[in-house]
Amino acid sequence: MAAFQKRQGLYISCIEEIAYKRGFITKEQLLKLAEPLMKTAYGQYMVEVANGL
Repeated sequence: MAAFQKRQGLYISCIEEIAYKRGFITKEQLLKLAEPLMKTAYGQYMVEVANGL
């Protein structure tokens, strides 16, 4: 799974992404969740999702 994530640049089971795409949280909520993780690839990925990837 880690190899897939690294090669494809996609995360598997990113619960924040699932919640956002299913309409359970707003773009603003997703960005707020990503804020403390901005120094990590995971946080940056969540921002990309919020901005339309």
